Amino acid sequence: MSLEQFGYEDQLDRALGLGDLIVYGMIFMVPIAPFSVFGFVWQQAKGMVVLAYLIGMAGMLFTALSYAQMSRAFPLAGSVYAYVQRGLHETAGFMAGWLILLDYILIPALLYLFSAVALRPLLPQVPIWAWLIGFVAVNATANLLGVRFTARLYKTLLALELLVLAVFVIAGAITLYGGKGAGRLTLAPLYDPHAFSLSTVAGATSIAVLSFLGFDGISTLSEESRGARDAIAKATLSALVLIGTLFVLQTWIAADLARGMHFHSNATAFYQLAARAGGNGLRLAAILAVVISFGIANAMAAQAAVARVLFAMARDRKLPAVLATVHPRFKTPYVSTLLVAGVSLLVGLLFTRHIDDLSRVVNFGALTSFALLHLAVAYHYFFRQRSGAWVRHLLFPLAGFTVIVYVLAGMDRTAKILGGCWIAIGIAYYVVLTLRSRGQAASAGIPSE
Repeated sequence: MSLEQFGYEDQLDRALGLGDLIVYGMIFMVPIAPFSVFGFVWQQAKGMVVLAYLIGMAGMLFTALSYAQMSRAFPLAGSVYAYVQRGLHETAGFMAGWLILLDYILIPALLYLFSAVALRPLLPQVPIWAWLIGFVAVNATANLLGVRFTARLYKTLLALELLVLAVFVIAGAITLYGGKGAGRLTLAPLYDPHAFSLSTVAGATSIAVLSFLGFDGISTLSEESRGARDAIAKATLSALVLIGTLFVLQTWIAADLARGMHFHSNATAFYQLAARAGGNGLRLAAILAVVISFGIANAMAAQAAVARVLFAMARDRKLPAVLATVHPRFKTPYVSTLLVAGVSLLVGLLFTRHIDDLSRVVNFGALTSFALLHLAVAYHYFFRQRSGAWVRHLLFPLAGFTVIVYVLAGMDRTAKILGGCWIAIGIAYYVVLTLRSRGQAASAGIPSE
């Protein structure tokens, strides 16, 4: 299925194979993502960290299946914006794109802050703003050079992350069975009858699910994939399953190892666990791994994703057309990339002391757009095309929709208020955009639809 069928022409560089897409998805989700949020999930879940990650994975698996279905039907760079726009309705598509922007635009700033916090114990004299500027400059430059360059870099960075993770898992297991923490792997991180409640798990899952955000970013590279039509679908599902398995493994060991410990800070809780498992050396390795994976690898992938969503929306005149400008040599949406770099720096400076609030707002944008995606799958395939596939095109999307609504309901009030404000701004912008388009059509003598 060619882009010409949708009224577009190839402008980006089709250079990525299936393996490149899977690596990109894993880099975006970060194999060691729980390192930075473990303390927050541990506190909210009252120790049932594994349960929070399993519920998050289940919800995201249904969402990944919906992404896979729509990526086959609409192989476009706009991701959920394009899928909902063409699968459900143009207005719903705009809102889906607007909501995913809340995720994609804010997440690089969140990643830079995670990295700066991790570096604070090592270099306390360096201010956070200096780290933010450094991370933004490195990632913007890499993304401007194109997907061929970043694809090679991702493979090296992924290998480093997996190496540190393997060391923690092995050292943690040895320490655990050596008598520290719970003394062995237990079922408490999965289910503790004395602490379990729906509200507790929902609140923890709303934080844990942040670690899974990124598999959806694979679909933004549809117009840079040289694989078969289902390459995006295969990469999305493969990356999510691989990452989910790694999350469960490391958090199970960490949760049992944490038994009886008192953490100095939720933001640095995992580094205390790393020190318990492998001494100060492993603690330092974990800190540096988080800095590299979040501040460079993950943020670089996130910046690439949001630039392509901006590119797609601008190409459809839903955002200023200049954002669809492609560099003639590197074939990258460079104006969008530079805009994201500037916004990331600004947001990072504004939320320096409110990292947890920023993480919840990021989740709100992603999850609400995912909910619209599930509705688009059901409507496009089951009702519009009358596929008759009850399980694949109706039950799975509705199940994913239900899980996401459940997690959204468990979010705290601040996230809901800030997310609601973003929706209100989007609605106002869309109304102005629609009225302006109708006014231009009327002045040109074009009848409105």
